[in-house]
This record gives sequence, C-alpha cells and structure tokens, in this order.
Amino acid sequence: MVQLLVIRHGKTDWNLQKKIQGRTDIPLSELGRAELVKMRLPAEFKQFSWTSSPLKRTRQTAELLGATELKIEPALIEMNWGEWEGETLPDLRAKYGTEFKYNEARGIYMTPPGGESPADVVARLTPWLQSLKIDTVAVTHKGVIRALKSLAYNWDMTDKAPVKFDWATGHLFDVSPDGGLSPLRINISMEDA
Repeated sequence: MVQLLVIRHGKTDWNLQKKIQGRTDIPLSELGRAELVKMRLPAEFKQFSWTSSPLKRTRQTAELLGATELKIEPALIEMNWGEWEGETLPDLRAKYGTEFKYNEARGIYMTPPGGESPADVVARLTPWLQSLKIDTVAVTHKGVIRALKSLAYNWDMTDKAPVKFDWATGHLFDVSPDGGLSPLRINISMEDA
C-alpha cells in the first residue's frame, strides 16, 4: 500500500470572510502565511513526494511547509462551486431558501448550479489515487479532503462526519491499488517543535 498525507492550504482572506472559494485563485492571507511559518511537516514524512492543487493557496502552503520539488496535480483542485463561489452559506440560504436546503440535504450529490458535487470530486480523484506509486503529501482543499473522507469512511455527507477533522493538521491514509482509502492517523500536528 501507498501512504497519502493530505493537508489543507493555509488561510486566505476569503476563508476569514467565510466565503466559498472553489476554483477562484485566492492567495494566502498575511495571517495564513504567519501561521504556516510556525508549522513544519513531521520528520516521519520527509521522504514523501510533494504534490499540490494548481491553485496559489496550495502551492504557497506546500512551499512554506518545506516542499522543494512540488508536482502540480490537476485532480487535487478544489471542488467547482459554480455560481456559489464568492458567497457565504448564510447568504446562499437566504437567497435560495428551500431550494438550497434541499440541495444541501443531498449530501455527496449536492451540486451547486454550474458546479460539481462531492461525488464528482471522488470520481475525479479515483484515477489519481489509483496512479499513486510512492508515499505522497498532497496539499489541497477542504472540499477535496471532505471527498476523500467520504471515500475513506463510506460517508454520504447526509449526516455529521464520522470523525472530526482539524483543518490545520494532516490526515494520513493507506491507498489501495484500486484507489480505496483506509484512515491511518487523523489530525496529525504540523506545529513546529
């Protein structure tokens, strides 16, 4: 089995405003950079290969965590939130009311207008997972990590997650040749010792 350590990018200004970023290419905020400067990849993962989403915030995060040879992987790009990008959840709930509530209740099949569902993200990630041949650190996005979580825990996103992920930590999985995931360790600290 190959091991995969997934890490979410650092904070952006849109994160701080609770706006849905999706594919909008927002860089790290000053706060995000300041927090990452104090973090380090644990030594046990130093031999892992680095890969990241093509978006600035993930590439910047990988570099600040010590990536020197960084492979860009299109499959790791954030979920496409379509018409919802730049909006906040309270605004969307107010704007679309019952229609939005119904879409949210669809869990893994929730699809923003003009966007993709978490199930679409899983389908996009599976060939990449199947292609992994070496232990890898992947710096990516919350939507992608939630999709991986749904795969690892057979979670359809219609209820609370089976395990709470701390978004400022790493999450380690075994990846089977068929692209299946098994959680090994969740919420691995990145704090500089």
